[in-house]
Amino acid sequence: MKIGNVEVTKGLLLAPMEDVTDPPFRRICKRMGVDIVYTEFISSEGLIRDAKRSMKKLTLYDDERPASIQIFGAREEAMAESARIAEEAGPDFIDINCGCWVKNVVARNAGAGLLRDLPGMRSVVKSVVDNTSLPVTVKTRLGWDRSSIVIHEAAQMLEDVGIQALAIHCRTRDQGHEGIASWEYIEQVKRLVSIPVILNGDVKTPEDVKRAFDAGADAVMIGRAAIANPWIFRHAKHYMATGEHMAPPTLEERIAVALDHLAMSIEYKDDRYGILEFRKHWGGYLHGMPLASTVRKELVVLDEFDQIKARLERYREEVDEFVRRQAEWREGETAAAA
Repeated sequence: MKIGNVEVTKGLLLAPMEDVTDPPFRRICKRMGVDIVYTEFISSEGLIRDAKRSMKKLTLYDDERPASIQIFGAREEAMAESARIAEEAGPDFIDINCGCWVKNVVARNAGAGLLRDLPGMRSVVKSVVDNTSLPVTVKTRLGWDRSSIVIHEAAQMLEDVGIQALAIHCRTRDQGHEGIASWEYIEQVKRLVSIPVILNGDVKTPEDVKRAFDAGADAVMIGRAAIANPWIFRHAKHYMATGEHMAPPTLEERIAVALDHLAMSIEYKDDRYGILEFRKHWGGYLHGMPLASTVRKELVVLDEFDQIKARLERYREEVDEFVRRQAEWREGETAAAA
């Protein structure tokens, strides 16, 4: 798949997710093997008004590239100006969100709201393509609901406007994240356009990644599954190359990566917000680990990095002791059965 100067083979992409894909998380995923990352979606209205929160989302680090800035909006003028602002931040390409399903976005005819107005979608996308020298891509859904699947028409229209790749979340707007993603539309769309088509939706495991490529995808975009398991990119690549699964990350590795992530979050946001907004990640980093529920409840009330690090060190010792006692118990059971 080639987008401007960015070229990847069987590329794995980190989906843009609000309040998740900030620079610290993107940089962690880059270490884990993701090929292209996307910012959180950024309001065009916020950018043209120089809103602090929107402008901060433009931050990119060299070690996360290639990276795309995603913008959304419904007004052509605002989208054109926000494209120029985004270009100044130096992304590798600009992505337009035509798929966000949440009510406060679609109520303004932005995001997936544009699926009800294809001429409006065309005008919005064209305003961006015409006002940046960077490649432009789009992320969208199949349609507003099952009775209005418009992805075939939309894909051809968007290619004609000049986008260089199309990511499809294979659900309708009214589905949100519910139901099974309809991957069969990827192959259908690929027969209609010559630009790369990226599959998104229900990609949770290395096997899913392989099946997505088998379904005809030029690249695979992973979203929510990466929150709980940023290792998925590394593991998926290993599985596709060898047909075998990598061992899951050890508790030692989980703690080390979590602390690195937390340190970057603090650096990016400051001590208070860096720790506060990181709390949503503890469930993912400790998922499936012994005694995780107890320690997670303690971690989400700590507000200093050193306290958190010390608690995780104690947790590692507690798990070692738990594993030792479990082994002794199993040995005792085996002896009694004999």
